[in-house]
Amino acid sequence: MKVDTGLTVDLAGVAAAAERAERLGYDGVFTPETGHDPFLAHAIAAEHTDKLELGTAVAIAFPRSPMASAQIAWDLQKFSKGRFTIGLGTQVKGHIVRRYGMDWAAPGPRLREYVLMMKAVWDNWQNGTKPSFEGEHYRYTLTSPFFNAGPIDVPMPKVHISAINPYNARTVGELCDGIKLHPFNTRKFYEEKVLPNIKKGLEKSGRTISDIEVCGAGFIITGATEEEVEKAKAPVRQQLSFYASTRSYKVVLDAHGWGHVNEELFGLSIEGKWQEMAAGITDEMLEEFATIGTYDEIVGKVKERCKGMIDRVTFQIPTPNPDEEERLKGMIKELQAA
Repeated sequence: MKVDTGLTVDLAGVAAAAERAERLGYDGVFTPETGHDPFLAHAIAAEHTDKLELGTAVAIAFPRSPMASAQIAWDLQKFSKGRFTIGLGTQVKGHIVRRYGMDWAAPGPRLREYVLMMKAVWDNWQNGTKPSFEGEHYRYTLTSPFFNAGPIDVPMPKVHISAINPYNARTVGELCDGIKLHPFNTRKFYEEKVLPNIKKGLEKSGRTISDIEVCGAGFIITGATEEEVEKAKAPVRQQLSFYASTRSYKVVLDAHGWGHVNEELFGLSIEGKWQEMAAGITDEMLEEFATIGTYDEIVGKVKERCKGMIDRVTFQIPTPNPDEEERLKGMIKELQAA
């Protein structure tokens, strides 16, 4: 199993953070798209590391054209000497329309076309194939030498997408190199709803599950003592309540018979009662969405949770002194040996 950590998107701190992640023995560092651009940090990280894998987890696809994303992924792949993965997600309609100021269309078919067009662009640059992709949402039929980035001496960038709905899960199997599992996910939901659709896509592409990376294992709640673990539960409960209030994620709750919780929390969110929402996440739900244990227990629990399911896990603990850094190094190695 590969072990990853987050990478700061504060550009002033990227170099030191990336160097530290490589020193600790992590396999990769990934950036989300929240308040800052998710790509810029990786240009700095690539310059200051030698082996660390780099990627977005995830960049939001639709505010950018497939050409724009293809171009930046190509440049980062070349500069990092083959270490970059572009991870893409769709976001929900409210954010695309009201936060990004973009138009909205059925996200599954649109994301599938997005990936196909990026690959058509890369094929043109690498192999000289004629640009001839035409879809309902995107098209790539025009280029000239002036706009051609040219071939690279490493493989094309890997493409991961986030997927909860059946359509996107099938797209993972058909077209992608991996899936970024949403943290609001359970083993039951993955095995019963996500994996069967990935396999349908894999059948279409003539591949098997070993040909893609399954990334993510939900939330990890840990601490040096039981008291620290209990304290660490509160912010995770709060985050889970936010996800559980989102209509798009109701399907995950439905798999456990908890669909009514979505309705209750959605109502509270409309009223702006964000702090009160955490009480809607029961201990039973917390156990399903998070791996919980002290530092002495957590590695074994993560290994058990990921067994037969996860290829890459994000794992980190505070390291305020050299002894804690050594502890983390050992934990990373133990997970990598799983």
